Amino acid sequence: MLTLSSLADQAGLSHVKMTEHYLHPYGGYCPNPLTFLAAVAARTRRIRLMTGCLLPAFHHPVQLAAETAMVDALSGGRLDVGFARAYLPYEFETFGVRMDESRARYEATIKAVLRLWTEQGVSERTPFFSYQDATSLPRPVQPPHPPVWGAAVRSRQSFAWLGEQGFGLLVTPTLSSLAEMRDHIEVYREAFEDNHGSTGRSPRVAASLPLYVGATEVEAARTGDALLGEYLEVWAEATDSWRSTRSADYQGYTGMATAIRGLDVRALRESGGAVVGSVERVVDRVSEVRAELTADCFLWQVDFGGVTGQVAETSLRRFIDEVLPALAG
Repeated sequence: MLTLSSLADQAGLSHVKMTEHYLHPYGGYCPNPLTFLAAVAARTRRIRLMTGCLLPAFHHPVQLAAETAMVDALSGGRLDVGFARAYLPYEFETFGVRMDESRARYEATIKAVLRLWTEQGVSERTPFFSYQDATSLPRPVQPPHPPVWGAAVRSRQSFAWLGEQGFGLLVTPTLSSLAEMRDHIEVYREAFEDNHGSTGRSPRVAASLPLYVGATEVEAARTGDALLGEYLEVWAEATDSWRSTRSADYQGYTGMATAIRGLDVRALRESGGAVVGSVERVVDRVSEVRAELTADCFLWQVDFGGVTGQVAETSLRRFIDEVLPALAG
């Protein structure tokens, strides 16, 4: 991943993104995205560094504010901070956090981090944390603070809240049809415009999707479908704990593992839930998905399905050398 990050920086790509998870091959190999991104910062010069996402439910806001500001400083002001509510029951159980307080804790922590970044002598008293006269150090390099993004999956409330706050929106349209995700994105855009339209600021949407660019259609399907199959199986295993979990804060999540196992890899790439194909096919699919979702940028998952470094690098080089020029044209 460090090699791929350096390659992306040299090619002028916009972001490197890393996500926080624990205890399972589904994301658990990078429990601290900030540690990874600090290493990326040391070997790159231009590319922005995105947490996609940090999980506020498992952290104190003073910790999050200080550690994100430190990476912002180390990178010369290149950090984008994405937050997510977390959704895996075994993570909540391990950290001793109630899932039914997830949304309230998420919102309170993000608001506290924003104050710690921009104010001095901050005091907070919430059901989840409290402190008096706190001044977080170091201060962020970017004024007034690093760009903030939030992930939303299914809940219209989540899409609307991110728009109301003026944050960027992170989506992964793997379990939703592109049309359904487009409708959710419109909820976000409307909420953003209603609350921030007069400020000159614009909503920002980043879509994250698995990407594999093959030498031919046949090779892409052979390699990409195997990777997608492994990706879906590992994801389904991580969500198996939803079989016996219910939470008012996560309507519609029970039975997620069954839904994931019901996905067909060929249907997934044909529906736009993953972009797999030859250079020509990928150019067409990226254009179609971009138009459907009205996304401002893509965060391509090139490390999905237990892919080897060599295979991922070959795919990324094809994307950089052949797909991007064709899209620009």
